[in-house]
Amino acid sequence: MSSVIYLTDERVVTPAALALPPPGEPARDRRARPLRDLRISVTDRCNFRCSYCMPREVFDANYRFMPHSALLSFEEITRLARQFVGLGVEKIRLTGGEPLLRKDVDRLVAMLAELRTPAGQPLDLTLTTNASLLARKAQALKAAGLGRVTVSLDALDPARFARLSDADYTPDDVLHGIEAAARAGLAVKVNMVVRRGVNDDEILAMARHFRGTGQQLRFIEYMDVGNSNGWNLDDVVPADEIIARIHAEFPLQAVPEAAMGRVAERWRYLDGAGEIGVIASVTHAFCAGCTRARLSPEGQLFLCLFASRGYDLRALLRGAADDAAIAGVLNGIWAQRHDNYSERRGQAGAADEKIEMSYIGG
Repeated sequence: MSSVIYLTDERVVTPAALALPPPGEPARDRRARPLRDLRISVTDRCNFRCSYCMPREVFDANYRFMPHSALLSFEEITRLARQFVGLGVEKIRLTGGEPLLRKDVDRLVAMLAELRTPAGQPLDLTLTTNASLLARKAQALKAAGLGRVTVSLDALDPARFARLSDADYTPDDVLHGIEAAARAGLAVKVNMVVRRGVNDDEILAMARHFRGTGQQLRFIEYMDVGNSNGWNLDDVVPADEIIARIHAEFPLQAVPEAAMGRVAERWRYLDGAGEIGVIASVTHAFCAGCTRARLSPEGQLFLCLFASRGYDLRALLRGAADDAAIAGVLNGIWAQRHDNYSERRGQAGAADEKIEMSYIGG
């Protein structure tokens, strides 16, 4: 192993930064945030063209997606995941693009399901999907060891859904996927990205539909991820407003939860009909508790959803580095992390050019 490892953002990790945390302790960054969650994007392709993620005017027929040869193999992903787990990762989420477009992704799930934390516990394995292919794949995913799916659904009205997804699918296709996942024994969460004047009039319709189903609905503030979605602060419906609208019809009570690692603020219906969540990256930034790292399809490691540059792990995997060296590099990268974009949004020095959501996942 070289005495100096060069990474794609032109910084380096030197031997002094490679010391691993004590056994059983997670890696920690410069703000003492532990490494707990790894999100793995397995493809940059998707069969939807949602305006906030892959608008067709950018991702058109001439857009060049990654060739399969550029993607990390399932064996390479599992090798990296094993080192991440040794550094404290307890939860792995497969994302995309649309991860179900990656051939035999259930085989990757099975490989990851064999991993164990240092305490011998299985991982929390999840997958985010638009659910268009979920009905036919849910049973195989469950059998492989997947525990939960998170489904994106931004509208129940067919015409609006067609405009938002810009794809030849319907809300019923998504709902059938959700039903198939539930029948297979997978836990289900449903994410709705809310945009003012676009779909915010469906907030209550979505709440009514999923109340009492056992499937937690989560409302996401429209975020400025990437550079192609034309984000404007005026389009954001604040989480407080979303909660107020629902509370007026279905009284809610906040569910206390530790800040570290929390993404969604949880609220329970007082009549016992379940829970909802709000993900408020814009108005209630949760950077202080962020425990997530993100791996791109070709092996770039990003430390923030709003990052501009990553770290090239594929070169390490395909070079001479052994597992101990890779673990040291991962620890060194996390140890120098100080990302907090959502706390600095709009300030001087906040990232202007950001990776696209379709490339790295949500």
